[in-house]
Amino acid sequence: MPTNPSVAAHLRRLLDLLASGAPAEDFGTVAAEARRAGVGGDGLAEIEQATQAALRVHGALRQHQRREAELTALFDTAGDLAALRDLDAVLRSIVRRARMLLGTDTAYLTLPDEEAGDTFMRVTDGSVSELFQNLRLQLGEGLGGLVAQTARPYATPDYRTDERFHHTPGIDAGVLDEGLVAILGVPLLLGSGSGGKVIGALFAADRTPRAFSPDEVALLCSLANHAAIAIDTAKAMTDARVALAELAEANTVIRERSAAMQRAEESHDRLSDLVLRGGDVADVAAAVADLLEGDVTVFDAGGRPLTPTARSAGRGAPGAAGGTGDADATTGPDAAAALVRAAEESRATAHAVVHDGRWVCAVLAGQELLGSLVLAGRPDLDGPDRRLFERSGVVTSLLLLLRRSVAEAENRVRGDLITDLLTAPDRDPAGLVARGRNLGVDLNRPHLVLVASTDAVARDRLPGAAVRYLFGGDGVSAEHAGTVMLVPAGDATPGEAAGAAAEQLTHLVGAPVTVAGAGPAAGPRALADAHAEAARCLQALKVLGRRGSGGSAGELGFLGVLLGEDHDVEGFVTATLGPLLEYDARRGTQLVHTLGAYFGCGGSLTRAKEELHVHINTVVQRLDRIQAILGPGWNSPENALELQLALRLRLLSLS
Repeated sequence: MPTNPSVAAHLRRLLDLLASGAPAEDFGTVAAEARRAGVGGDGLAEIEQATQAALRVHGALRQHQRREAELTALFDTAGDLAALRDLDAVLRSIVRRARMLLGTDTAYLTLPDEEAGDTFMRVTDGSVSELFQNLRLQLGEGLGGLVAQTARPYATPDYRTDERFHHTPGIDAGVLDEGLVAILGVPLLLGSGSGGKVIGALFAADRTPRAFSPDEVALLCSLANHAAIAIDTAKAMTDARVALAELAEANTVIRERSAAMQRAEESHDRLSDLVLRGGDVADVAAAVADLLEGDVTVFDAGGRPLTPTARSAGRGAPGAAGGTGDADATTGPDAAAALVRAAEESRATAHAVVHDGRWVCAVLAGQELLGSLVLAGRPDLDGPDRRLFERSGVVTSLLLLLRRSVAEAENRVRGDLITDLLTAPDRDPAGLVARGRNLGVDLNRPHLVLVASTDAVARDRLPGAAVRYLFGGDGVSAEHAGTVMLVPAGDATPGEAAGAAAEQLTHLVGAPVTVAGAGPAAGPRALADAHAEAARCLQALKVLGRRGSGGSAGELGFLGVLLGEDHDVEGFVTATLGPLLEYDARRGTQLVHTLGAYFGCGGSLTRAKEELHVHINTVVQRLDRIQAILGPGWNSPENALELQLALRLRLLSLS
């Protein structure tokens, strides 16, 4: 039966509404318009049936559209994961899409804090409450705690009245401050089934009561799965980056150690070849300076330099950048003593130590300190280079031991020469000179002569200590009559040489060593006479209680005149009365005459003024002037004896 034209118009109206995507309430107006237009009976029933069909089609279309939007969101999320660069950005995108697709007022995501043992807000969208954004939940507290504990989704149309959750004042205050009522929470799961691990939770919430449909729960679960994948992927990438960094660091360490081992091997080969070719200590210092790019000096056990400072080719002038100055600048008693202390510290620690901006390595033979190796210009000496420096100390000790063994052998032969020189200097002077020349000792060149002795307990250690003391120089030593004779190199005075030798030999022997000096003397007879004078002076030093010190006849006053071979009377008189004689010559005074009268009268001022034919005050004034010139101890028993002896010798020389 043909359709009424009026009914057909209303049916087309329904199709137009479907085509335009009009809201569902607009479809109900079509049947109402048909009634007002007078359509009734079968026509109106047909329009109402068509309206129901249109509403079903409209609902199906809306559902498809929603599914399409959900799929689009999931595809977009998957794309974000594929191009994951920033975990925070991906999580913010997921939370924002959850809020948009479910049409809620807010959405948020929580993650566990393993150190604190609770859960915190990681990302929020649509939140306006700072209190809510900073909420922290313990396991099992609130809806979120329940989701994390059970690994299942939970929804509530009204959180505040829902008794399924463990309410706490803190959580309830945050939810109330945000104004949330309906909340849907789903777990972020890694893995499936009973082996799944909850790593967080995703939430969508409204500020009005609302019942969440199963489709909305499923959608939020899908987004939560993507969030879990994003977090796991980011963690895996972080772990991979950390592993790569550790691998790169390990690779760097391996390369550095390989290079260090290769360098150490090359250095060992170079030093070994140097020793095998007969290199000296100075050659080792030069090689080490070149290898370590610094300045190297070898010192003996007393802190005296055995070699000049060796510089690396790239160091340039002294005190170049990175250094603290010349290594052989360690001179003087204080600096030498400080260097010896640093070498002792290096021996105690079995490693090189820093002293005054320089590296010091003890050179040892067992526990005996042979000397030290000093490196300047390398304040940042690292592990491999430090070990190389320490190994260089071992090579240096081998050379010093070899050198000392040769020196001891040579010294024994030279000792025979010294013994013949002292026992029979006139038997064959030319032969003695020739023997000395063959042994590298020119007896015709002026030499100082030192005689050293120590207590009987330490006497056996003195010859070896003398060899070590002279080691590195041109000196020679030999035992004779219970003492040790030393002929050192250098141009010091006998007293200076004796004092320095006494100090060093005392340190090396470990007991007081007394040393007397004489000379310089040249030729066999003069050297023998100098030895005899030094031996007499040594005995005088012991009598005077000066054990463990050094001196010469020239330093012993009138005793030196008596002990000295040449009996330098004029020198003694000048040394004793010289200041008074010079004063009398300049001022025309009679201080020397007054002094003689004073001693001649037994120290009596009254008798002295009669002897001098002057007032007693004049005698006192002259004696005060003598004290000002000679010092306050001029009339002590010892000084008075020397003054009287000098006055007598002067009178004898003038007569």
